[in-house]
Amino acid sequence: MASGKDTAREHEQDLSTILSTEERVELTLLIANITELMRKQIADTFDASVTSAKKPQQALHITDKNPNVDVNKTHEESEEEEKARKLREKREKELSAPKMLELRKDSLDFFDKWRESVISRVGTAVNNSKETVQEQKETASVDATPNSAPPAEPKVIRSNTNIEEADAALIELYPPTSTALYSLQKDKRILLLHSMLLLLLSLEHYIGHSRVLLLHISSSLHLPLHVLTEQEIKVAQGLLEAAKHMSGSEETQKRSDENKVARRWKVGLAGVAGATVIGVTGGLAAPLVAGAIGTIMGGLGLGATTAAGLLGALAESGVIVGSLFGAYGGRMTGKMMDAYAKEVEDFGFLPLKGSKHREPLPEDRRLRVTIGISGWLTQKEDIITPWRALGKESEVFALRWELEALTKLGSSLESVVKSAAWTVAKKEIIARTIFASLMDALWPIALLKVSKVVDNPFSVAKNRADKAGLVLADALINKAQGERPVTLIGYSLGARLIYSCLMSLAERRAFGLVESVVLMGTPAPSDAAVWRAMRSVVSGRLVNVYSENDYILAFLYRTSAIQFGVAGLQEAQDVPGIENIDVSEMVSGHLRYQYLVGSILEKIGFEDVDVEEVAREEETLALLEKEEEKEQEKKQGDSVDPEKEAAEMEKDVKKQTDQTLMQRAAETLHLGK
Repeated sequence: MASGKDTAREHEQDLSTILSTEERVELTLLIANITELMRKQIADTFDASVTSAKKPQQALHITDKNPNVDVNKTHEESEEEEKARKLREKREKELSAPKMLELRKDSLDFFDKWRESVISRVGTAVNNSKETVQEQKETASVDATPNSAPPAEPKVIRSNTNIEEADAALIELYPPTSTALYSLQKDKRILLLHSMLLLLLSLEHYIGHSRVLLLHISSSLHLPLHVLTEQEIKVAQGLLEAAKHMSGSEETQKRSDENKVARRWKVGLAGVAGATVIGVTGGLAAPLVAGAIGTIMGGLGLGATTAAGLLGALAESGVIVGSLFGAYGGRMTGKMMDAYAKEVEDFGFLPLKGSKHREPLPEDRRLRVTIGISGWLTQKEDIITPWRALGKESEVFALRWELEALTKLGSSLESVVKSAAWTVAKKEIIARTIFASLMDALWPIALLKVSKVVDNPFSVAKNRADKAGLVLADALINKAQGERPVTLIGYSLGARLIYSCLMSLAERRAFGLVESVVLMGTPAPSDAAVWRAMRSVVSGRLVNVYSENDYILAFLYRTSAIQFGVAGLQEAQDVPGIENIDVSEMVSGHLRYQYLVGSILEKIGFEDVDVEEVAREEETLALLEKEEEKEQEKKQGDSVDPEKEAAEMEKDVKKQTDQTLMQRAAETLHLGK
């Protein structure tokens, strides 16, 4: 009798109760085809013969942008040909460099190991023979995914609460792969997607590649994106709830006390994701009972034993669940602290949901993490406010970094932009175009006189951003976020910090940690070599948001190596898989970005935007613009002595910065405790 029960249980643990033999083979083939496409996209990043669909431009070539330069058509055509030839030669030379060849090899090796583990796991779960699995792998083809080539022009996809539009965005970004499974009933397709999520989690991590695979599967099964995100939330809550019942309160308290003593310098998400949610009994957790999982994950359509079987070891250990959510990982090493602690004075993660003074609440935990990074501060809320537009589908944190440097920069930027010298200078710059000003250093004298107010704060903050980027890379490598994919979004120097982080991850071959990245108004190169390296460590979308009206960024960046271009002013150069989005119509100046984060994310079809917060954001910006118009009207007609104005501005900035820092120090630093 017992033997019969065991047999029934074993039978329920595979997917044969859900799929027919043909459908199980079809599922394996679908995974093989999608992962073949994903592999090709990685390889294309490093292929000299594959270019971005749009014709590449030379970095900051004046004749491309400046209507004041008169060039006859014949000469222009020959110049285009010469430019294309030089770019091709440059690309071939860059891609044949030993460093780039090594990066290509390492990124593909990492992907191949992950792919092998996924296909093998799926084959085992659906009860396919090794021969069948191998056959599907060998027949896999990118041709199964029509329209997988990048569009000739980057398409801006507005996603909103309308399900059909959200689907359009999903299909545009992750083209569906042909599969007979598409004809299954919707309930069965949802069940299949849910099973694949559990199978991927059974690998004891949920890396960026796994998330991208699920997005492709959702698209191929013609399921709305919200189905996947709902499944992720339910599974996260189910795992945490089941693991919580195994908590050993004494052990938890002991570990928590040890952490407080050991961590003098609070760095990383581990500080806000401590072991209070998931405890351990004597270092070894009791197995999660299959019945408990079935009860908690009820309504998802899978039997308790089947769910536990798909989850594998994850259903047997609270320790593994804990590491998935970052309860035990992420402790920064002593060596890392020694290297950066003196140079990065302030660094911490603030959860946007739940209490400001504690870790995220259990109901706010998710299978994905999003980190928003601001680029300057004029008030303490600037650390968090721009990121309220992010929705509830991932666990959202704001990065608090270098408050003093960012406060000085914010005060300086505001003073310069509000100055009479800037008002006069802006008209001159517009007359010549921003690119001519950059290339020929034709900056108005009045502006150069007040430049000392902002140049030093920008230089200091930019230097700190580069160092804080290394700390963020360390936090991710040390799994401060757990075994979950991270999405990074930043504007201005926040985007520079992300650039520094991604370059460090590429150098250290830390693949799969980052799902998607959105960079806005970035003071970093637009050069292909840089973006190729960044692309190698981003599994999903890598979006460069730029504005040709960003006069402040051009002015601040004027002393940098502009021959490599400026990402915040133009397209990232000639790398497949980069989305370049021109927001010149929306972004009239650099200081606008903090009020437009939600609107820009909505414009690019970002999957997790709170539309109500975006509406509030737009109202705030409209009020701000009215105030600025009044101030400009007052200043019109006033004559100004640039040197006198610069001296007054320096005094005002120092006074304002000192007051803000004194007022803010206690409050803001308390947020991270």
